[in-house]
Amino acid sequence: MNRRQLLSAFSAVAGASILTPELAQAAAQLGQGAASGVDWQVGFADLEADVPRAPMRRIRGRAPAGLAGSLYRNGPGKFHRPGGSVDHWFDGDGLMRAFRIADGGATVEARFVDTPKRRADTAAGAVVTPGFGTAGRPGARVRNNDDVNAANIAVMPVGNEVWALWEAGSPIVMNASDLSTTGIKTLRDDLAHVPFLAHPRRDPGGDIWSLGVSGARALVWRLSPNGGVRSAEMIELPTASYIHDFTATRTHLILILQPWIQDRMVMPYNDSFTWKPDLGVKVLVLDKSDLSRRRTYELPTFFAFHYGSAWAEADGTIRFDGCFTDDPKFATLNGRALMTGAWISQPASQLGMIALHPDGRATLARTGVGAEFPRSDGRMAGTSRRYTVHAASAAPNAPLFHGVATHDWKTGASDAFDFGVHHLVEEAVFVARPGGSDELDGWLLAPSVNTRVRATELHVFDARRLSAGPLCTWRSEHVLPVSLHGVFVKG
Repeated sequence: MNRRQLLSAFSAVAGASILTPELAQAAAQLGQGAASGVDWQVGFADLEADVPRAPMRRIRGRAPAGLAGSLYRNGPGKFHRPGGSVDHWFDGDGLMRAFRIADGGATVEARFVDTPKRRADTAAGAVVTPGFGTAGRPGARVRNNDDVNAANIAVMPVGNEVWALWEAGSPIVMNASDLSTTGIKTLRDDLAHVPFLAHPRRDPGGDIWSLGVSGARALVWRLSPNGGVRSAEMIELPTASYIHDFTATRTHLILILQPWIQDRMVMPYNDSFTWKPDLGVKVLVLDKSDLSRRRTYELPTFFAFHYGSAWAEADGTIRFDGCFTDDPKFATLNGRALMTGAWISQPASQLGMIALHPDGRATLARTGVGAEFPRSDGRMAGTSRRYTVHAASAAPNAPLFHGVATHDWKTGASDAFDFGVHHLVEEAVFVARPGGSDELDGWLLAPSVNTRVRATELHVFDARRLSAGPLCTWRSEHVLPVSLHGVFVKG
């Protein structure tokens, strides 16, 4: 596959026109959420402008000594425009947030990522640009992947920059100090606009691995800690599966190929995929030192967005966790339903552990624990670990989760805190205690949208004592839309 073919995977089709009564729809979804008793749609409402840095008010406890730095978070922030709006949550304009903690206090700020997509839609007064679940409309200009890049999924710190990441375009560089946008990051001139996955993996030495997926091929990126390209190698995949995340041990990359298969190229992008459960799941294990050395395992059908870090045991068994569902209903249905104020009841994803054995067997053991956004102590990346941090306490008739938990793989026990149904709790990020070395010796930072008071809050937990509740909580004067992923930078 040449560069032109790879780029054409996203830019070939701008899509057909779909008109909706957009501003009335925005008001209706807020009203429907309120009618259910919990106004959860406040977490999916538009933010109309950047939020300048402002102090947060401490409403509980005190900040732990030694906790200082910035929590950067990314996620969709604006969905509606007068002449046409997004049809899927994943297509909102990227909004970078920064919670900065110092001297026992916290501030919050938020700025939209200045993408070509946002500029084009703003000029049109409508969302004309196609995306993950939104068809293109008249006026769309799609020359390459980055014309449709929402930069709204994750964030990666690189030096004095933070990179806003999407799954099918280039990183977008932002200034870590004030969140101003520098522009599209061209990693290598001959690979401009080639995708860089939203969930890169870091080696213990700092090297960064990511993928650029196009059908049954993927470009494997390897970057130095400062963002320079060490290598970029194309590989063939057994199937043209949807890949949002992957994982890695110290020596291997692990690609999970679920049976949501790209069998055509249309817009919106998720309409290019067909769910084929009879195919089962293939797990491709690649040697980092020689990508041609590979092994493929097979598992029964599942769908997952996110996986935890992996490790290899002494006998060669590879283990990693994830959050699993039976089908891609959220991607195909509920991500769209959210934008109309609806929620289609579905079972919560479950935490589970996959084992890839040296004899070729593969197993998935589900815990029965409702979970999403699996994270761990980053110091344990690539090595055996005992704990997984995850969002918990799914509401049956509302989206997302309202608690945070850790799962102990040795005992099977959970330590959890439930804020109650009026909170939409975001992914928790672990921060190591200065001088500590034991697993989970530190804090969890977990933002939430408090729908009752219509405000964004930031909670600090002792990572080993979640059930005791937050050590400290700060509240903003603003409510920011629910974000997806974040990272903490000490400072």
